[in-house]
Amino acid sequence: MNENKSFLLKNGRIIDYETKLDLDADLLVQDGLIKEIAAGITPPEDAEVVDVSGKWIFPGLVDMHVHLREPGEEYKETIGTGSMAAAAGGFTTIACMPNTRPPNDNSGITKFIIEQAAAFGKCRVLPVAAVTKGQRGEDLTEFADLLSAGAVAFSDDGLPVKNPAVMRLALEYSLNFKTLIISHAEDLELSGEGCMNEGAMSTKLGLKGIPAAAEEIAIFRDIRLAELTGARLHIAHVSTKGSLEIIRAAKERGVKVTAETAPHYFSLTEEAVDGYNTLAKMNPPLRTEEDRRAVIHGLRDGTLDVIATDHAPHSSLEKECEFQLAANGIIGLETALPLALEILVRQEGFSPLEIVRLMSRNPSRILEIKGGSLKTGSSADITVIDPEDEFCVTEDSLHSKSSNSPFLGRTFCGRTILTLLAGRPVFDLYGICRKTLSS
Repeated sequence: MNENKSFLLKNGRIIDYETKLDLDADLLVQDGLIKEIAAGITPPEDAEVVDVSGKWIFPGLVDMHVHLREPGEEYKETIGTGSMAAAAGGFTTIACMPNTRPPNDNSGITKFIIEQAAAFGKCRVLPVAAVTKGQRGEDLTEFADLLSAGAVAFSDDGLPVKNPAVMRLALEYSLNFKTLIISHAEDLELSGEGCMNEGAMSTKLGLKGIPAAAEEIAIFRDIRLAELTGARLHIAHVSTKGSLEIIRAAKERGVKVTAETAPHYFSLTEEAVDGYNTLAKMNPPLRTEEDRRAVIHGLRDGTLDVIATDHAPHSSLEKECEFQLAANGIIGLETALPLALEILVRQEGFSPLEIVRLMSRNPSRILEIKGGSLKTGSSADITVIDPEDEFCVTEDSLHSKSSNSPFLGRTFCGRTILTLLAGRPVFDLYGICRKTLSS
C-alpha cells in the first residue's frame, strides 16, 4: 500500500470519543484523509479492501510524555527506534521531553529532533522544550524562538523547576504565547536520596524512601502559582492519592490545570520492587495499592485527563546494578495499550470510548494539535486493535532499543496490529494490508 492509494477498512468496530461513535461499519481512506464512515461502503476501483472484522478502529494514539534520548544517549534509544516503538504501540504522535544531552533548550536542537523524526517517518514527533536553560532552574529559555522552531510545550521534566519565583515567571511568560507548562512535580529536598516509595516495602528492603508528600507539596505549589497567574499547567506522572485530591479540588475551583498518569501507576504497586527489582524503579516511584486504586478512580472521574507512557529507555548498564544506583524509568510505548485494555477495560469496566478519550482525544486537545478524532476530512491517523490477540512481552518482540520493562515475560490479550499515519501504514503486524478481499 502506498501513501496515495485509497483503501477501505471493512467491518471494523469504529470507536471515536469526539464524535461519540461506537459502531460496526467501514472506513474509507483517500489521499491520506478519512473520506467516509458508513456500513456497506462500495470501494472505489483503485481501493484496497482490508478486512478488519472483529477489530477495533481508534484514532491514532497520542503520547504526550516520551523520552527519546537523542541527542546524546543514542545507546539507549534514538528518534528512529523510539518512533518505531511508538508506531508498534499504536501511537501516531508523541511529544518528547527535553532532558537529552544537551537539553532541548534552543531552536537548533528542536529543529534537529523534528528533522530526524521526519526522516524516519514512523510517527509525528513533537518536541517539548526546556523551561530553563540547561534545565538548571535559573534562566528561562527563549520561548518565542523555540515555538517558532516547532516546540509544542515547555517542561524541565526529569527535574522540577525548583525556584518558585522562576516557575511563576515561566507561567506568566507562557501567557504571552498561549503555550503550556508541564510540571515535573517533586520536592527534591524531601526526595533526598530516596529510591522507592517510603513505606512498608522500603522498610523491609532497607532502602531509603521517597514520601508521597514530595510529589504532593510540589503539585500544590505549582497549582497555586497557576491559579495566581491564570496560566495553563499540566501535571506529569501523577502517582498518589493525595496528589489527586489536590488536583481535583483545583479543577473544582476553575484552575486551568490538567494532569496525566502512566500505565505503571494503575497496574503496579511498590510490591513490584520486592527482591530489589531495578526494572520497577522509577520516579515518581511505584506507590501503594490505595494509591493505585485512587489513580484508577481519577481516570474514571476526569481528575486525570491523560494516560501518557513516560517512556524512559535505559540500557542494561543502568539497570543491572545495585538498586540505589540504578536509573529511574521504564519503557512503555509498546505495553501502554495492552495494560489499558487489561486493567481498565477488562478489570475495571472502562469502555473503549474512555480509552480513546484518555489516550488520543485529550492529549491532542491539551497540546492543541490536530488529531484525536476520526472525523470525516481529518488526517487518517488510525490505530487498528485486535482485542483478542494474545502475546507475551519479550526482549525480541520489542522495537525500542532498550528493554527495561517490568512486564517482560507477561502475557497480554489485545494489541495494535495496524497503525496508519496520514493514510500510510507505518506498522503492520501481520501484513494485513497486503491481503486484499474481493468486494
